[in-house]
Amino acid sequence: MKYFLIIITLLIVFCSLVLFWAWDGLQPLNLQDKAAKTFVVKNGESLKSISQRLEQQKIIKNQLVFTILVRAMGMQNKIQAGEFKLSSAYDASTVARNLTHGTFDVWVTIPEGWRNEEIAEKLAVDLNIPQEEFLKIAKTGYMFPDTYLFSKSATVSSVAQAMEKNFTTQMEKIDRELLIPGKKFNGLTLSEVIIFASIVEREARFAKDRPLVAGILLKRYKAGWPLEVDATLQYALGYNAQQKTWWKNNLTADDLVLDSRYNTRKYQGLPPTPISNPGADVIKAVLSPTETDYWFYLSDKDGQMHYAKTLEGHNENIQKYLN
Repeated sequence: MKYFLIIITLLIVFCSLVLFWAWDGLQPLNLQDKAAKTFVVKNGESLKSISQRLEQQKIIKNQLVFTILVRAMGMQNKIQAGEFKLSSAYDASTVARNLTHGTFDVWVTIPEGWRNEEIAEKLAVDLNIPQEEFLKIAKTGYMFPDTYLFSKSATVSSVAQAMEKNFTTQMEKIDRELLIPGKKFNGLTLSEVIIFASIVEREARFAKDRPLVAGILLKRYKAGWPLEVDATLQYALGYNAQQKTWWKNNLTADDLVLDSRYNTRKYQGLPPTPISNPGADVIKAVLSPTETDYWFYLSDKDGQMHYAKTLEGHNENIQKYLN
C-alpha cells in the first residue's frame, strides 16, 4: 500500500509537470512585445520546419508544444504558404490560426517556355493584374520562369521588375560576364543567346535533347541556313481559338508561308525577339551546345527527338514518326 501511494504520488507530480509544461508552451512568449514580425512559410514546408523557425525567430515558446497543438487542432494540412505578420504577444493557438488564413502574399509559378501572354493570363487570375498592362512593360525572354512570392497588392511594375531582377541574378550565377555590354559568347551577344534559348525551350521538351538541338540550330545559323523551326511560326500565329492554345499544333500549308519575320522558314537569321521565357538549363545549353554531325531534327507526338545528318534521312524520319 505504501509503494502504491508513492507511485500514485509520482504519477500525479509527473502529470502535473507535463500539464504545466504544455500550458506554459501555449502562452505568449512576450506579452509586452506587440511588434509585428514577418514570417514566411515556404511552399511545401513541413510542420516540423515551421515550428522550429517560429521558435528560432522568437514568435512561440516551444516548438514541440506548437507541433502537438497544430496536430490536435487538425490544422497541419491547412497552413498556407506565404508571408505573415506575427507577434510574440500571440499565444500558440493564435499563431496557428493566423498561419491557416490571412496570408498577405500569393505564390505564383511561371513555367519555363511560356510567352508573355500566358504569364499575363496567370497574373490576371492570381493577382488581378490587368493583362494589357503587364504586356506593355514585360520583355519577352527576360521574365525569368520561377516560383515567386508576390504581395496580393503587387503592382504590374513590381511584378515585372521582380522577374527581370531574377533574370539578372540567374545570369550572374551562370556566368557574370553575360551581363557585360557587347560581350559575345560563341559569337553571340546575350540578347542573341536568349533568342536562341527561347527557341530551344519550345523545340526540345527533354533536357537531354536541348544541347543537341542548340548545337544544330547554332550550326545552321552560322552556316547561313534558315533555322526552319515551327516554334517561331507558332509565336507569330498567336492564339488559336479552335485549339485554345498560344502554340498551334499541326501547322498548315498556309501557316508555313506566313509573311512574318518570325517565320524562320521564310526568313534567314534570328527572329526579332525571343519567343518565350527560357529557364537557366536551356540558356546553359545554348552557351555550351553539343556539336554533332546532325543538321536536322524532329519531335514525334511524344516529344522524343529523332536526328538526321542529311535531308534524305530527315525525310525518312518524317515518314516514319510523323505520318
